[in-house]
Amino acid sequence: MPDSNDRLLWIHGEYVTPADGKYFDTHNPATGEVICRVAQAGKADVERAVESSREGQAQWAAMSGAERGRVLVKAANLLREHCDELARLESLDGGKPIAETPEADVGSAADCLEFFGGQAASLHGEYQAVPGGFFYTRPEPLGICAGIGAWNYPLQIAAWKSAPALAAGNAMIFKPAELTPLSALRLAELFRDAGLPDGVFNVVQGFAETGQALTAHPDIAKISLTGEVGTGKAVMRAAADTLKAVTLELGGKSPLIIFEDADLDNAVGAAMLGNFYTQGQICTNSTRVFVHESIKESFVEKLLARTRKLKVGDPLDPDTDVGPMISADHMQGVLAYMEKGKEEGGKLLIGGGRARVEGLENGNFVEPTIFDGLTDDMTIVKEEIFGPVLSLLGFSTEDEVLERANKTHFGLAGGLFTRDIQRAHRVADGLDSGIVWINHYNLTPIEMPFGGFKQSGIGKENSRRAFEHYTRLKTVYVAEGDVDAPY
Repeated sequence: MPDSNDRLLWIHGEYVTPADGKYFDTHNPATGEVICRVAQAGKADVERAVESSREGQAQWAAMSGAERGRVLVKAANLLREHCDELARLESLDGGKPIAETPEADVGSAADCLEFFGGQAASLHGEYQAVPGGFFYTRPEPLGICAGIGAWNYPLQIAAWKSAPALAAGNAMIFKPAELTPLSALRLAELFRDAGLPDGVFNVVQGFAETGQALTAHPDIAKISLTGEVGTGKAVMRAAADTLKAVTLELGGKSPLIIFEDADLDNAVGAAMLGNFYTQGQICTNSTRVFVHESIKESFVEKLLARTRKLKVGDPLDPDTDVGPMISADHMQGVLAYMEKGKEEGGKLLIGGGRARVEGLENGNFVEPTIFDGLTDDMTIVKEEIFGPVLSLLGFSTEDEVLERANKTHFGLAGGLFTRDIQRAHRVADGLDSGIVWINHYNLTPIEMPFGGFKQSGIGKENSRRAFEHYTRLKTVYVAEGDVDAPY
């Protein structure tokens, strides 16, 4: 039986208990303590959510785009009104510093809902005259979509997936990551308060089995996953059985290239943002930092000086820069990569082990870490670590660094620093990455398409491009004359 502290499933505008009575614990990464129990959705619960979504989506799609947009904008305003509460919830459940979560999590989610709320009334087709008549096109909602979230940006990802889906007239069943299951439920409540019809946004928590039930369901038209490459491949294989549409936002091992004419202070700041923000648990992070040999010594000196000032500590302390890893298992994986870097001959410049935080001895803290003396074939240079581990690499020519930067099966993001405008555009063109930043890193305004190449994913999130993945295009031909049949 559930108790008053349990978090239940959210189906058809209310909390419901799981059909088979299963629950799991969600932990505070800073303390290791259990926050609460969370309902675990099984196949029967997914079926219930699909039935709810079918009913809700019919009502939602019948509304005008302007009406749908007003609901999304109101939800955005409610997120901002409850910013402090939601920011604290994200820090508690995910270990992210409270200095980050108001803007990077709550603010970005609100921006997303507001943007797509404004775009909802603008969906339109085209008209063209052709011999014998004309045709027009209609962008129509897919129906029921499923979103499977990642644990590093729970609220933001829930918004990134639901906002374009809902703006286009779909319903969404959202499965948050099992490590951070709480904020999606609060979003569901705020959607209800904003006037979203029951069933248009349902939340089913759980593990891989819950995601598999969503992916296999024949009445779900589309799956959007944010996760790691192996999970993305499994989702794509499973979706093939029912020919579902799929968008995948997966991992990365992204390069940041610092040329000899770069502004060093800005470049160091970007390298730190691209490796230590959110404890390095960001898919686009610039974990391979290529620095021109002529400035590498100066760059490293500035980088180490600023890294030494980072405060690892309680994520609820406003002065904390670096919080804990999401789980004890993930922490051990990051520590294992650090040891691998040492074993393979990397030169450890700072960090390299578990961090001890007074009063939080059971927390999943690791030290911000920088390795030098690396080669491109070393494990920590090739594989995604998803922790605060920065790999320094030297280079001498533009052609050389481009070839090395692109030598990876990932292609999510990349960045470069230079004052040479021609080189900036030339290198941006040459990077085999879905996103490239020039003289900055990891900025993701909602107006900008987000998504990678190669094994970093399929499709785009954010911007009006997202509508392409949440609508189907119907073509209607209209004859203006008689049928000239040959028989």
